[in-house]
Amino acid sequence: MFTGIVEEVGRVILARPDSLTVAATDVLQGMEVGGSMAVNGACLTITGLNSRSFSVDIMPETLKRANLGLLRVNDRVNLERPLVLGERLGGHLVQGHVDDRGRVASIGEEDGAVIIRFEASPGIMRYVVEKGFIAVDGVSLTIAARDITSFQVSVVDYTRRHTVLGDRRVGDVVNLEVDIIAKYAEQFIKPRDAGITVDFLEEHGFLVG
Repeated sequence: MFTGIVEEVGRVILARPDSLTVAATDVLQGMEVGGSMAVNGACLTITGLNSRSFSVDIMPETLKRANLGLLRVNDRVNLERPLVLGERLGGHLVQGHVDDRGRVASIGEEDGAVIIRFEASPGIMRYVVEKGFIAVDGVSLTIAARDITSFQVSVVDYTRRHTVLGDRRVGDVVNLEVDIIAKYAEQFIKPRDAGITVDFLEEHGFLVG
């Protein structure tokens, strides 16, 4: 479990189709092989570790949902160690389970803040609510506005300078994870399975109109 408060920006020093090696300093403290690290918001298991870098394997499911397969040597990545019980929760509860990719649609400025709009799939947008939380590349952000196909966030200067959000340009692909509370709420209000219905039989070809 993570908080969406990025601890350090690391740099990719080796990129393979199924693994990454990332140079870092601060986030290496207290870590060990087999532990977890959020890389651009994706929870990955550390498979190699030394005093200057760590390595992680990337599973096919993660490659399908996240932007990690697009990373190249010298790319910067957001890093966060798992939440320690008893620590302050500065962002929101982030699992590190990337739901889908999004894309930067526009970047502007307003009263000293950077306004970024992200396009997202319907599967993401169903969970996006104004003033709710979302993790973008592992950064906990508050949704300032939304429409049918996109949402907007306001990024303060500190976040822009201390995460890879400051590197993002229009068209860039980002990792998105919606608030887990929204998923649970949806599950709780779903009607129970009604079993086999006429609609089910028609949909699967058992009934011919």
